Amino acid sequence: MTSSLIHKATYEADNSFVSSLREAFQLLEPQLRPPFPLTIRAEPEYFNLNHAILYGILCETHLAKVHIKHLHGIMIDGYGFFTTLLCRLVDELYSKLVENVKVQLVYVTSEMIDASAIGIDNLLVALLRQIRGGDFSEANLWLCSEMVNLFRGKWECLLEEHPLVLSSALYVFLRVLSDHCKVSLNSKLKILKQKEIEFCIRVFREQFHLCLKIGRDVTRLLQDLVHVPEFRDIWKDLLLLPASFKTPGFSDISQLYQSRTCSRYFLLRITPEMESHLRFLLTQVKLGSQTRYQIWFGRKFLNVPEKETVVIDIVRFTCRAHHPSKDIIHSNVIPRWAVIGWLLKCCTKNHIEANVKLALFYDWLFFKEDIDNIMDIEPAVLLMVNSIPKYIHMTHNLLEFLFLVVDHYDIDRKDLILKGVSSALDALQRKGVVGSFDVLTSCDMLLPFLKEKLVKMLSYKNVSRFNNLQHVLLP
Repeated sequence: MTSSLIHKATYEADNSFVSSLREAFQLLEPQLRPPFPLTIRAEPEYFNLNHAILYGILCETHLAKVHIKHLHGIMIDGYGFFTTLLCRLVDELYSKLVENVKVQLVYVTSEMIDASAIGIDNLLVALLRQIRGGDFSEANLWLCSEMVNLFRGKWECLLEEHPLVLSSALYVFLRVLSDHCKVSLNSKLKILKQKEIEFCIRVFREQFHLCLKIGRDVTRLLQDLVHVPEFRDIWKDLLLLPASFKTPGFSDISQLYQSRTCSRYFLLRITPEMESHLRFLLTQVKLGSQTRYQIWFGRKFLNVPEKETVVIDIVRFTCRAHHPSKDIIHSNVIPRWAVIGWLLKCCTKNHIEANVKLALFYDWLFFKEDIDNIMDIEPAVLLMVNSIPKYIHMTHNLLEFLFLVVDHYDIDRKDLILKGVSSALDALQRKGVVGSFDVLTSCDMLLPFLKEKLVKMLSYKNVSRFNNLQHVLLP
């Protein structure tokens, strides 16, 4: 017996991976029924049997437990090859899988956690990447619910064997909660929100060291949830009672601010399909020819107002997880700043636009040259500079936002933020990203008050250097 794994239009060719699973099942089906022979399989046969068993688990739901027992019996590589097959299925085909196959996929993932399978952390990350931001479809909310249930139910096991995957889950659920907490669709969403909140709060309260693994972006996501009472309490404790987290070495939120977030976290909020299209846009499409690609991308991934929140994730990914090569930088391929400028124009809601700007400037606020990468902050400055004179309103909006954030993001640590932004400006000029900031300070079209603030910001670094030098020289 065989059935379909994926939804396929009549005009579509067969998927080669699906075909390999189905063909292995058809070839070895007699061997998939008990009693099973107690023999050690050679590699080619072993790999083929893995294909067949996977197909059986996904399609023969009434025999799934039998297939799992068979898998346990033949396993010789710690389930490494089997989880590789599962990861490929999720990365390449998840959106096309039929509904009952998705259910079986979550089931077999749970079984692999119990079996301490090699690569289970990669499989969990692959599934987390399929949770789409701003997507309130039943299928997407179902996946959110299944994944949060999985992490809650397997907490102890994952904490012992794969603690870092819990930090990945925290990043994802903090991010989707900012969407889920802004709407009230039905009782199911209310239950889901509560589960997501409880999971995140447990990580903060019981395993705060895993929050530290994420770095500064955990504060960016957390601040978007301060309207939720449970997260408001976390934020207050971060600012006023850091000792309440009982984590050795953690004494102030500034330590989180100054910890650069690893790029793998930004990949968590971009599906593999979206990533491939973004990387194509940023490596193959020529400047001036991008409009039709942007229209296509917008229709596919930003086609309803709720999905605008994904722009925040795309900008963070573009700044932090996609650093073009020198060859690309010096070619006529559309630069990152131009793509971000287009994405900003896609925003129709003020709060989303503000969060997109924060995503663009976030590394500026805490920039330290020995920790951060100049490529993280390059898109924002080039967008401001290259918007003159045709799109001067873009330059105005970005500079005004930057100065507003410097003054109000964390008033008690304003000096830290001021130092970060001035260090960013200094590094951008020294490393030749911009030849001179005269292009801004001498621009007649730039509003006088913005010029004045920028000049003060640029001079802050020189004043700091002078003060540091005096401190060294004076007895």
